[in-house]
Amino acid sequence: MAITGILLDTNAYVAFKREVPGAVEIIRYVPSIAISSIVLGELLSGFAIGTREVANRHELAQFLASDRVRVLAVDDGTADHYAAVYRMLRRKGQPIPTNDMWLAATALQHDLAVFSYDDHFQAVDGILAGSQLADFG
Repeated sequence: MAITGILLDTNAYVAFKREVPGAVEIIRYVPSIAISSIVLGELLSGFAIGTREVANRHELAQFLASDRVRVLAVDDGTADHYAAVYRMLRRKGQPIPTNDMWLAATALQHDLAVFSYDDHFQAVDGILAGSQLADFG
């Protein structure tokens, strides 16, 4: 397979932590994993309203400490890609959630595939997205 790196959506991280076999397979296979600061915000806000905040934060910190994982912050380059994604989806009449447009922009900026269980990433031209290892082949 040609995939060298993925960008995790929130639902993909959750699936991995719940030991969903397909999610575990993808995480084990790919040489490079990126997580957006947008996804970090979604995860931390979910932890904050849950009953396992301390444990979840600890597990996330361990995940982020891996040499294969890097956090990507939103910057002016991401904003340029966001504007292009927004325009494209608006012209197509296929809006997706705002945070997912930021993820799409980040994936385009860094030439990453998106690991997500949301099908709407398929509407974004130029992005490889999927939820199974075979999707990235």
